[in-house]
Amino acid sequence: MIPVMEASRLITADDVAPLARGCAVLGTGGGGDVASGALAARRAVEQYGGVPLIALGDLSPDDVILPLGMIGAPTVGHEMIHGDDQPALILREVERLLGRRPAAVMSSEIGGSNGVHPVGWAARLGLPLLDADAMGRAFPEVQMVSMHVAGLAPTVIVLADVVGNVTAVRPVDGAWAERIARAVCVAAGSSALMADYILRAAEARGALIEGTVSRAIALGRAVDGAADPLGALTAELGARNLLNGKITDLRRETTGGFARGAAVVTGVGGDRGRIITLEIQNENLVAVEDGRVLAMVPDLITVVDTQTASAVQTEGLRYGQRISVLAWPCDPLWRTPRGIEVAGPRAFGYDLDYVPVEDIP
Repeated sequence: MIPVMEASRLITADDVAPLARGCAVLGTGGGGDVASGALAARRAVEQYGGVPLIALGDLSPDDVILPLGMIGAPTVGHEMIHGDDQPALILREVERLLGRRPAAVMSSEIGGSNGVHPVGWAARLGLPLLDADAMGRAFPEVQMVSMHVAGLAPTVIVLADVVGNVTAVRPVDGAWAERIARAVCVAAGSSALMADYILRAAEARGALIEGTVSRAIALGRAVDGAADPLGALTAELGARNLLNGKITDLRRETTGGFARGAAVVTGVGGDRGRIITLEIQNENLVAVEDGRVLAMVPDLITVVDTQTASAVQTEGLRYGQRISVLAWPCDPLWRTPRGIEVAGPRAFGYDLDYVPVEDIP
């Protein structure tokens, strides 16, 4: 059973803006633009009331956790707004398949809009939100989640699109989960809502990245009102500022359910004469300068506005933007051999051995 929440652990409308700012930073360019998610979450909280934010320890071992997130290309999701009924469609299908109602909603990925929307989804469904996610950032593929790294197999995956189609699959492993879910997503126009790696609380210990909702809110509040927003954010993250510059070239296309491309950032001020290229697959994956890698997945690489420290998603990159490129360490789970295998540079096709960002000179 879920205990009564204290008022201090209730996500209110006032928490949505800092949550959105923090999620945008943790999105590493992906996870979807936070603006629409913040509007939807705020509206839902105002309509249905605040959302209890609970810890994993607040759940009973047999309680079911419902991870929710949008799957597809962020460039499409920015224009194809999801329907209010999609979470309820998924909830009803999960209840039908499992014979019980989930006890809590969880963000599949804390990064981008996928970290903000679950507040609104939880409010609409009348469920608490778990202070955890499956990435600690954003990743583009279904199997790139902490549950897969921990050795858990997906039981059932449920997708709902804006038309109202509901698809439930039982993949044999994470790789097949990605193939099948991606095919369904592409058929739906490259955007759908998905419940993936549905699991019981007893299975979740050590298989989730805990405290990430609170972390995102703290990041947003650190920047809000700061005299030096970029400095405040860099300090709060423990990040390296790889470059202050402007976008001078941009290649981007939507294919196979992903946004792929590259952005060239030319240094300004003290970084004049330097050029960094960011490789993109929904998220910023690798930062390269003169053939030398400065940061790589699974560490986090985020582009922010130099003046405001507001994160810029990959679909929002524009020629001439004045931006800064920040990089910082990922959750330790992703630095395990299994984590690097699942979401390291070679998982994305790069012929690179992973080197932690803090160890790169």
